[in-house]
Amino acid sequence: MDTIQLNNHVQMPLLGLGVFQVTDQAACKESVQMALKTGYRLIDTAACYGNERAVGEAVKDSGISRAEVFLTSKVWIQDAGYDKTMRSFEKTLENLQTDYLDLYLIHMPYGDYHGSWQAMEELYRAGKVRAVGVCNFLPDRLVDLILSHEVVPAVNQIELHPFCQQRELRRVMEQYHICPMAWAPFAEGQDGIFQHPVLTEIGAQYGKTPAQVILRWMRQSKIITIPKSVHAERIRQNFDVDDFVLSAEDMEQVGKLDRGHSLILDIPSLDEVYRLHNIRFEQ
Repeated sequence: MDTIQLNNHVQMPLLGLGVFQVTDQAACKESVQMALKTGYRLIDTAACYGNERAVGEAVKDSGISRAEVFLTSKVWIQDAGYDKTMRSFEKTLENLQTDYLDLYLIHMPYGDYHGSWQAMEELYRAGKVRAVGVCNFLPDRLVDLILSHEVVPAVNQIELHPFCQQRELRRVMEQYHICPMAWAPFAEGQDGIFQHPVLTEIGAQYGKTPAQVILRWMRQSKIITIPKSVHAERIRQNFDVDDFVLSAEDMEQVGKLDRGHSLILDIPSLDEVYRLHNIRFEQ
């Protein structure tokens, strides 16, 4: 498994399994077990996904040493702030049946995320988390967070796929050695991405699918990627991207697919702010 070194020298796998929207506990546990059996060592979950327990059970029952599995989770808006983040973190550990996280993220740039970051810095210094980061932080809030605190985020998990390549944001992140982590690397299947002629043509050269081309493009761009699937064949297929290399021309062709804007989550939108603040769950 290829890894990338974070800005605090922790090594993180470049490919993992995401479990967003996998609300069936049995299906979640089965998909994580299949991923681990296939060779994945990065599993990404979140408090608000409602499946931390299933992930924890899958890791525990896999027979694989906890030290070999890179576990990521996130604190939601309803638990923003120092005290609530600390409580949410302890619940996350309980759900995952572990005494530490490899990466802990602020899920959204809303609410008292400065208080959450203060808690995360404390957890990081105490060795409860190996690295800390954020999700969906655009340049202004990302830099504000950095300038207001001592620990620089190691990761920013963002919408990132061929149609939305986040070039301006990634340039800012490079200045602070913050690694991009792509959620929805397949754009949630929107706009015919799995049948796109450019991706299809590139894949045909190597006997690979458009999805595999996307994951290889991510790998060569040093982007951490967490495709979601509950199907064993897809999980294995997504993992099978080490036996070919995209040419410079291929990389350029994928680069030209960028539309320069989000397709899924418009962070600055007031409608999104209201919608996301209203999401509540029992952890």
